[in-house]
Amino acid sequence: MPNRYKCGVDHVDIARVRQLVDHSSNEDLKGIFSQQELDYAGKSKSRYGRLAARFAAKEACLKLFPLETATAAIDLSDFSVENDGYGAPFICLSPRANALLNLYGFEQISISLSHTKAHAAATAIASSKDFKAPLIGRLAYRLLPIRRKLVLANLERVYGRTLSKSQIKSIAQAHYAHFIRIGIEFIQFQFLSQAQRMAQARVENADLIGAALSKGQGAIILTGHFGNFTTAIAAGVTNFPEARGRFYFVRRPLQPAWFEALINKQFEKSGFKSLPKTGSMEAIMNCLEAGHAVVFPFDQHAGGKSSILVDFLGHPAGTFRSLALIAIASGAPVIPASSWRDENGNHVLRFEEPLQLIESTSAKEEIRLNTRLFNASLEQMVLRHPDQWWWVHRRWRN
Repeated sequence: MPNRYKCGVDHVDIARVRQLVDHSSNEDLKGIFSQQELDYAGKSKSRYGRLAARFAAKEACLKLFPLETATAAIDLSDFSVENDGYGAPFICLSPRANALLNLYGFEQISISLSHTKAHAAATAIASSKDFKAPLIGRLAYRLLPIRRKLVLANLERVYGRTLSKSQIKSIAQAHYAHFIRIGIEFIQFQFLSQAQRMAQARVENADLIGAALSKGQGAIILTGHFGNFTTAIAAGVTNFPEARGRFYFVRRPLQPAWFEALINKQFEKSGFKSLPKTGSMEAIMNCLEAGHAVVFPFDQHAGGKSSILVDFLGHPAGTFRSLALIAIASGAPVIPASSWRDENGNHVLRFEEPLQLIESTSAKEEIRLNTRLFNASLEQMVLRHPDQWWWVHRRWRN
């Protein structure tokens, strides 16, 4: 069973760090230290001691994740040390390090640094999250066990190595609470005024999508089944009337038919349009050429000729290859986006920085690398709020 705390300690000779710094180019140093760390170290005699302490802090953080360090899934550049207003150091994580923090169920990493004239040392302590599920989730998990075996199997596949069985069960219970709240929110939303809908949601980094669309080449929104996505999107768009008619959702019809009709009505009322999941390549390209945004849920299983097998959350999964093809052919930026319900019950829609596509001389390899890039981005969003992702789906069918 994982401990409540995990500790990493490292000790380095300042002379060795001095040799590293003096014999490395500025570009190479940026592969180890952030620009802020290099600026903080300054140019005085204390520069080497400060950089040695930060080097030790990075090594101490890597020791919290021995498997991922050994397999080069993370490295020194994924951790950087900054200082708060009182001069106290704290650790900043890259997106992939932050995803690992969530995978291991850690709340945060605290660090302590020290150095003498000859040596520097650092300690990194990771503390675990509290995984207790709400009462409504514990009841639903026990009394309404719809697809419970599948939910637990999916969670075990992803978290079996990093969390205890009781922690995994708590995530499953919180997931059932999430579904109960989706149903309640969906009904309540139909009776809310415009002002109440606006108050229910906030949009983070909306300027990213605005900037992309202003270039006239459209945008691809990479997303999945995060949070209460139908209500969150409908509520969020009320804050941006200029988005009406410019977003096209690529999606399959839902079942039963009456529910699909209800969802479709809500989408149209919010100013969104839908495109079918299959046979819509030409329509998608036309939308992008017209400067619109195409929303592509990318977290479901894909089979047959339309799929490619790449890792998702640490396991091979059939994944749509079409998104990589569309992104490469159109040149439209791929912008990750997710939604979740915050601690106050409000919905958050968040856009991330556009992904930098990977180029290759092999077209097949280029598709594989970029499909994996998209999955890696989705993983970070899943692990950020694991109870609010779609664990009831058979994502790993291969």
